[in-house]
Amino acid sequence: MLEQDYITLTIGKQKNIALIAHDSKKQELIAWCDEHQDILKQHFLCGTGTTARMITEKTGLPVRGYNSGPLGGDQQIGAKIVEGKVDFVVFFSDPLTAQPHDPDVKALLRIAQVYDIPIANNKATADFMITSKYMSEEYDHNIINFNKSIRDRANTL
Repeated sequence: MLEQDYITLTIGKQKNIALIAHDSKKQELIAWCDEHQDILKQHFLCGTGTTARMITEKTGLPVRGYNSGPLGGDQQIGAKIVEGKVDFVVFFSDPLTAQPHDPDVKALLRIAQVYDIPIANNKATADFMITSKYMSEEYDHNIINFNKSIRDRANTL
């Protein structure tokens, strides 16, 4: 039997949402979380260290904190995407300021793309995503069948 090149994964009704912001965007993300509290409180929230703590302190939303971005938090969230434990990312990034951990940020964005994870990099995109009908529904999406891909590649080496 031929194995499929893609597999279907389901993002559940309750989303696992990662909240991340560069320093100059933290207040904007906090305000956005406050504005969308009614929706966000229906989902599981996590985020990088300082951002997670600040959102919880300012809004009362429970946000599980990982390490700060420059200390590996972006990579921790990327790993959670790979494990299927993060299925939605809101990352208010600052495109005008150099970031010392830019390779980590790029790796996070890349892994979100590889796993077909919705990701908002600004308020407008986050507004569209959070008000989407899919926020209260299951959503099926296709990702590469990595087991087949690895097996196929190993057979060609």
